[in-house]
Amino acid sequence: MTEREPPQSPTAGRLRRIARGLLRGLLIAAAGLAFLWACVALAIDGFGVVLAVAYALGTLALLVFVRPRRRSWLAAGALFVLVLGWWLSIAPSNDREWQADVSRLTTMQVDGDRLTVTNVRNFVYRSEQDFTPRWEERSYDLSRIVGVDLLVCDWGAPMIVHTMLSFEFADGKHLAISIETRKERSESYSALRGFFRQFELYYAVGDERDLIGVRTVARGEHVRLHRLSLPRDQARALLLDYAHQVNRLAETPVWYNALDQNCTTTIRLHAIELGIEQPWNWRILINGYGEELLYMRGMVNTSIPFEELRARADVTEPSRAAYAQAGFSQLIRASVPPRPNGP
Repeated sequence: MTEREPPQSPTAGRLRRIARGLLRGLLIAAAGLAFLWACVALAIDGFGVVLAVAYALGTLALLVFVRPRRRSWLAAGALFVLVLGWWLSIAPSNDREWQADVSRLTTMQVDGDRLTVTNVRNFVYRSEQDFTPRWEERSYDLSRIVGVDLLVCDWGAPMIVHTMLSFEFADGKHLAISIETRKERSESYSALRGFFRQFELYYAVGDERDLIGVRTVARGEHVRLHRLSLPRDQARALLLDYAHQVNRLAETPVWYNALDQNCTTTIRLHAIELGIEQPWNWRILINGYGEELLYMRGMVNTSIPFEELRARADVTEPSRAAYAQAGFSQLIRASVPPRPNGP
């Protein structure tokens, strides 16, 4: 005789049913999100609303009329895979009719301690649309790098800001680099379109007067400047890693993506590439709270309360006042707290 298996308890059976129900719900939710994404991708990156509606109706028809149900889900999945394959095949380009401020690609050449940067942007702005274009070639002594500063640009959405880095040298030079979208002449930025294949990734490399001034003077944004605690050797390595990517993009364009290839997440990827520990935190994605994260991790000056640090980091009015003066970079830092590990 074989032993009978002990009967299952009602509680165990109930938990198993709940687990199956939750799994089914998650799968349906994931499928629904994929369906919505495909509709929007077809409408934005592809052939307009008509094809997006046709895809939606076709998917619903498969789910309603094809039986057995497993076959209908497989057919709908196959249709989604076709859309995904098409979307992944859309290639970025460096050959478009670009807006003036992103019309040129920067390149960086390293010869020992000498960094030569071609197409440094140094525009003079009277307004966002009225400016004098200036592209320059500049050189920097990597052995005299002092550190890195983080610039936080607040454009009115408290949870989302724009971030960029500026590299400081002992001879008073600064090189600012902003990771952003490369827009065509007919385009304007859209948060929704930033999640799709609408904008190429662009590293705007420029004089601080340009990259800060265009935001505070021309666009009316607010900018805060934080001196980071990154040691000099890591600051140099970070700049060289930026240089590698800048040169790569000049040869091979890459899509910008508002989720995983944006101004903040890309800075984090550079840091990770150098072995600088950057554990994931929700403030990286909701980067309006990123300054708090830097303070918590001791990457900015923590000798004063956070609110005081944030207030003293505001260079909006100093940059407007100093915009037409010599020594712009030094003037805007007059009240900014010092770097935690140096000048």
